[in-house]
Amino acid sequence: MDLRQLRYFLAVVDEGGVHRAAAALHVAQPSLSQALRKLEHDLGANLFHRIGRRLVLSPAGEALLGPARQMLRTVDAAYDAVREVADVEAGRLDVASLADLSADPTAIWVARFRVANRGVTARVEERGYAAQVADLVRTGECEIGVTVLPLPEEYLAQERLLTQHFVLITPPGSEEALPATVSLASLSGVPLVMGERHATTREWVESTLRAHGVEPSVAVEVPQRGAVIPMVLNGAGAAVVPLRLALDARLHDAVVRELDPPLTREVGLLHRPGALTAAAAAFLAHTRDGVASWSRAVERRRRAGAGLIEAAASTERSVRHRLRSGFASDPPAPTHDDR
Repeated sequence: MDLRQLRYFLAVVDEGGVHRAAAALHVAQPSLSQALRKLEHDLGANLFHRIGRRLVLSPAGEALLGPARQMLRTVDAAYDAVREVADVEAGRLDVASLADLSADPTAIWVARFRVANRGVTARVEERGYAAQVADLVRTGECEIGVTVLPLPEEYLAQERLLTQHFVLITPPGSEEALPATVSLASLSGVPLVMGERHATTREWVESTLRAHGVEPSVAVEVPQRGAVIPMVLNGAGAAVVPLRLALDARLHDAVVRELDPPLTREVGLLHRPGALTAAAAAFLAHTRDGVASWSRAVERRRRAGAGLIEAAASTERSVRHRLRSGFASDPPAPTHDDR
């Protein structure tokens, strides 16, 4: 008994006869009939009774029907799993990101997915506004969108993944002048370094400060968001930035403080309804798992008594240590060959 014989058997059952089954399978009728006779010989039982011009399942055929369908479903699932792995190994991931999220978290999510799936190539398209990110996904130019949520968007699926915390960073050496938690109201008159005007994050930060009675005092405005932290590190002013970026600044001795009340916003993914490519589906699953693992680790440390910044910094150190160990044993870049 082989899979071809089982497919022929089920086709005869589903199509109601040998002739129609042969036509549906695009095989010659004598070949199909011969395969069925061979199956019956192997099983030692007739699978059909002929009643007039019709074929009717025999008791043996009835007994085979369920197991045959299950066997073929299992085999098809195995083929699908292998194809999906192959597609991920050589797939392509196109991501649209809100520009203010490109460094955190989009770059982190895409990079860590690539570590786990090195055969995948990735492209990230930046846009200044959430509606523009949604357009890229809706039109199919990108399969996944990373943006602030929620959006007034009914066509696309929206999945919230994390609450992004914002904190205050100030130049090295300024820790003695700051309390452990800085109130938003106390930022009145503080010189701030901010990204370009009309950017989503700057507009949100400024509107939040104004809602708490603070008129932002913009000391330096930089068109490149990546220049904000170097400006702060070199004394140009303070800045309100996402926690993960603040942890990088902290490695260079920037002072990082929580804000009261907390500044948070929801970040997540957009995609079109229906099936995704293997690479995009794997990216979603990998990112969900990574964010959930990070959040659980931070919460464990906070329950043990650490503040948000220390809990996040400790978690990030653990992640980087694990990545560094992995890169040492399996480098993502070409290695020197002394042979």
